[in-house]
Parts: sequence; structure tokens; C-alpha cells
Amino acid sequence: MAKTDFTAEIRSLRATYATIEEVSDVEQIKADIAVLSEEAGAPDLWDDPASAQIVTSKLSYRQAELERLTKLRTRIDDLEVLVELAELEDDADTIDEADKELASIHKALDDLEIVTLLNGEFDSRGAVVTIRSGAGGVDAADFAEMLLRMYLRWAEKRGYKATVMDTSYAEEAGLKSATFEIDEPYVFGVLSVEAGTHRLVRISPFDNQGRRQTSFAAVEVVPLIEQTDTIDIPESEIRVDVFRSSGPGGQSVNTTDSAVRMTHIPTGIVVSMQNEKSQIQNRAAALRVLQSRLLLLKKEQENAKKKELAGDVKASWGDQMRSYVLNPYQMVKDLRTDHEVGNTQAVLDGEIDDFIDAGIRWRAAQRRPEK
Repeated sequence: MAKTDFTAEIRSLRATYATIEEVSDVEQIKADIAVLSEEAGAPDLWDDPASAQIVTSKLSYRQAELERLTKLRTRIDDLEVLVELAELEDDADTIDEADKELASIHKALDDLEIVTLLNGEFDSRGAVVTIRSGAGGVDAADFAEMLLRMYLRWAEKRGYKATVMDTSYAEEAGLKSATFEIDEPYVFGVLSVEAGTHRLVRISPFDNQGRRQTSFAAVEVVPLIEQTDTIDIPESEIRVDVFRSSGPGGQSVNTTDSAVRMTHIPTGIVVSMQNEKSQIQNRAAALRVLQSRLLLLKKEQENAKKKELAGDVKASWGDQMRSYVLNPYQMVKDLRTDHEVGNTQAVLDGEIDDFIDAGIRWRAAQRRPEK
């Protein structure tokens, strides 16, 4: 094994860190923390719980951001001291420890670099994700349910609370559609690269002849609205239909007209909510998602970048952005970035961070102006 050139490696780490620190704008982070800390300390903060939650969440995120940067700089300094001691004492065990720490810092810098690329207008927000089955019949409905499970597992691994807001079950198996919300900082920026058409190739468990089936599902990602957003929807532009919830039984299911379907008449956008127990709760949830979609549409029109903010879903990506092949071989491949893995089960269990990171880097490269 070749001996690590720690001097060159540490120089490289410092250069990368300096770039990240500059892009992150540490002084601005400190200024934001000062302002948010003052707001969080206001005696009447919790008179408005929704506003208080936004302030405390932003403060917590900015503090964590500064702490990550500070700790990483300290780790690079400590690594340099560790290497000096190891080389002075010619200690092989300490050299091995330094090699492991070097690899760990490289990984931490890569992760931090990804965060600096989330600089879109809505990237810092939470997200509402909708999955819809496409071509492929019952296999497509089953695939939509597989994708919902994948994203919920991903959220669980990250410690995020994902709230399923609506599920429309298919007749035989799977889902026609499902909508969930994750109200955590930067989830929109992260998950927006998941928007697009996903393709599944496998031996269909629903085909008694055991034939291979190709099916599709679409993923839509929109940012959560905030109190500062000005999206007023006149009552005259909304049609609200109520109906009984469908799906697995339980209290409040199939017993009252609690489910809500909200249609924005000018645009034709339809939002359905049925997972809350009361019609009032479902109506409020539907209105929030409708406002999110209208906010996105408004910004798209203003910037003349159709669909870019909803995950850069462009025709240039082709009909699908990712393929999940379970037969005749095992592979998940992103068709934009060419990132692929052979462990399909791990991906479907929520191990998608590498795909997301590659997608964020790909998007950043697409946004850079040509020289």
C-alpha cells in the first residue's frame, strides 16, 4: 500500500474547506443567528405557535450549520497534529488512525459541499411530494407504493418526520397516488432532484405467466409555503368536493364525508386529502398544498423556467430519470448522472443519498453559465 502524502492531503483539505466556508458565508450565518436568537427570545414568541416554529427551526438549522463548519475546521487542525505526532514517533497504529480520519474528513467535506449547492430560491424549505402511478397497470400502482415506502424509509433514516397527507388506493394492489410532507430545512432542495418519471423493470408478481413487465410512476416535488408567501386564492376560484375516505379500515374511515377534493378552477390543479380525521383538517391540508403548487407555478411563470423549480424535470432528461431493474439483472441507474448501484433492495429500502448527491451536483453543473 502506498504511503499517504499527508502534507498534500491536508493542504487539499484546507483548500476545499476554504472554498466551502466562502460559499457558505460564515459571517452571514452568524448575523442570521443573532437576528433569529433575538426573535426566539421575544416574550410573546409562542403567542403564534406556527410563526414560533418557523423561527426556532431556522435558528436550529443555522446554528447546526455553523457548528458543522467550526467542527470540521477543528478536525483538520487536529489531524495535522496527529500526523506530526505519528511521524515523530514512527507509530504505525497512529498513522492508520490518521488515514481513517483523513477519509472521514473527505466524506464530511463532500457532504458539506452538497449543502452549499442548495442555493435555489426555495431550496431551504420543506417539501410536499406526490407520487402517481403511470403506465403499467397494477404493476405501476405497486411501484408507486414501493416508491412511497422508499422515500418514507429515507426520511426515517435521516430522523425526519414524514406526514402522509393523502393516499388513493388502486383496485387490485398498490396506489394510484400518495402525497406526503416533510417540514424540515432544505428538504425541498434535496428531494427536488427526485422529481420526474421513474421506471421499474421486473417479473410481474401479478402476471400468472411470469412475464417481465415495465411500469412507470411520476414523482412531483413542491416547496412548502411560508407565512411570508403571498398566495391569496379567492373562494370563487376553488371548487370543493367532499367524499368518504377509501382504503384500509379503521375509525373515521368510510363512515363520514371527511375526505376533500379541492380544484383550482383557473389552472385545473386538483388536490385530494383524506388522511386526517375531520373534513376541516383535510380542507386545511388541501389548501396548503394547493397554495404550494400555485406558488411554484407563479414563480415558474415569472422566471420563464417551466418546471425547473419542481425538480428540474425537463424534456432533455428523456421519458424517465431513473430505472429500477430487478430482472434479468439487478441495477438502479440514474439516467442523468449515470450513477448506478447493483444493490436494488438497499435503494428500495431508502438508501438513496448517493443518487440525491449526484443529482444535486448534476443540477449545479447544468445551472452554471457556459464559458
